[in-house]
Amino acid sequence: MPGSSVSAKTVLIADDTAFVRDRFRSALEGAGHTALQARTAAEVAAHLQAGLPRIDLIVVDLRLPGASGLDLVRTIRRLDGGRAPILVFSGTIATAAEVRELAALGIAGYVNEYSAAQHILPSLAPHLFPDNFNRRSGPRVVVGIPVQYRFGTTIAAALALNLGHGGIAIRTTSPLEANARIRVRFRLPGSARDIDAEGRVAWSDRRVGMGVQFERVDAAGQALLDSFVDAHFFSNRKA
Repeated sequence: MPGSSVSAKTVLIADDTAFVRDRFRSALEGAGHTALQARTAAEVAAHLQAGLPRIDLIVVDLRLPGASGLDLVRTIRRLDGGRAPILVFSGTIATAAEVRELAALGIAGYVNEYSAAQHILPSLAPHLFPDNFNRRSGPRVVVGIPVQYRFGTTIAAALALNLGHGGIAIRTTSPLEANARIRVRFRLPGSARDIDAEGRVAWSDRRVGMGVQFERVDAAGQALLDSFVDAHFFSNRKA
């Protein structure tokens, strides 16, 4: 994990499901970080009011007992003074309008609460160590699809970490340098055609991989991408 040998972080994991809390706690503690847990809005408030240890990142379920949605985020912001980045568990988002309202409150991003264990740390790393990443705030879908990428005359294959409307994160132990120009090709699950995109490497870390920001995608490919991200980002919501 980027920077874990230099600086351990404290992360507050707030979800009413023990399975989710325990998986994120295990991933964080396995990398040397501290994970605080909260099951209700009152427990979130208690951690923030205690003031110690300093909380570096808050990952929150918007449907916690005792508060919900935007009111919960407003309460967190009032108690921590807007200092710690907030990630929202994407399965607790109800509507696209809620995403827009959360953006206005300065939400740092979204994470799938049911991500595979090996994807948890890479999904949190850009927010724990923002100096190492070009942080993006759009919806991201964790998807382990094959990706082919070309840099100059070199062609390589890897797996995706996550996918958004405007970019893709790729798991590789040989990432390209930031700002490298790159072409990528991938096929979305259930699709009959490849998507070809041109872009640049937005962030690069040898322990995680690299993020590619798209600069050119044909209209049909962009439509497929937008439809896939939107459909999966709002799937598996909590009741």
